[in-house]
Amino acid sequence: MTSKCKSGTKVMAILLFSSAFLLACDNKSEPVQKTILATSDTSESSFTPVEITHKLGTTVITKRPVRVAALDMNEVDYLEQLDIPIIGMPKDFVPYYLQDYSNNNDIVDLGAIVQPNMERIYALKPDLVLMSSIQANHYQALSNLAPTIHLDIDYQDSNSDYFDIVKQHLLVLGKVFDKQALAKHKVDELESKLQNARKVIQDRPEKALVVLHNNGAFRFLGIRSRYGFIYSGLGVKPASLSEQMGLHGQPVSSEFILENNPDIIYVVDRTAVMERSPVLDKQSIDNPLLRETNAWKTGNIIFVDPEAWYITGAGITSLNIIIDDVLKGYVKEPLAVSR
Repeated sequence: MTSKCKSGTKVMAILLFSSAFLLACDNKSEPVQKTILATSDTSESSFTPVEITHKLGTTVITKRPVRVAALDMNEVDYLEQLDIPIIGMPKDFVPYYLQDYSNNNDIVDLGAIVQPNMERIYALKPDLVLMSSIQANHYQALSNLAPTIHLDIDYQDSNSDYFDIVKQHLLVLGKVFDKQALAKHKVDELESKLQNARKVIQDRPEKALVVLHNNGAFRFLGIRSRYGFIYSGLGVKPASLSEQMGLHGQPVSSEFILENNPDIIYVVDRTAVMERSPVLDKQSIDNPLLRETNAWKTGNIIFVDPEAWYITGAGITSLNIIIDDVLKGYVKEPLAVSR
């Protein structure tokens, strides 16, 4: 009997000790949770407001954004560079290198790039909206909903400060999201690539022409177009000095192309983007007039990446692709033909 009592006493002691130990563990977990919350609160309260002046106004960011809506594919590209998640974006035309975003069902489809679905944007309750001139008519409504930043790229008339605008925009986003070092690294990489490209191009005599192909017809995009930056920013020499402006260029004939006789022709296949069809090749545009150009004779008809050139054109990824495409025109020696 005594033995059983002693045994029962030992069991009770063990149970009491175990309970006390578990209670002690629970009590210790509370201060840890409070510490985490306190750290989070401190981090939020330490955010320094960022004021951004852009073409449409001045935007003040008073807290670190966590619900970001991007209405332009270039903005999605910038956020990709900085490893910033987004909650919504238009998904009508998404370049292949951003398809992970398009395929992510957690990212809400905000309609079309040229006409975003405002109701869906309102429903998302973003704390930051990133947009471009394509959505400029929605700026006031978006600004009333959340801080809205405008990308100051002019898609109708890019100029010598095109690359500076891109770099500055990325640095601003780096500041907003506390990713300054990463943003600076990306900017430095782009600048290095730009300098290398300029060195290749600067002493070359070739003159180039950029044409947009649309359902069998050509449109010319010159020094005052959305691709003017390849001339003013990279140093490409233009085959035509026409300053006609326009988002999609001016209609031209094969006679116009031969008359300007470019050494390099960059073909942007808009049809491939809009109809999601294969990109053109040399045989598909072959005609007697084009065959007489220097570009045709030297094999310098460059069919560029249409998604990088047409859907985006101002993001870090797209600009790297565009620079590579431009340099393809300088691989071969120029044709010694008198003009």
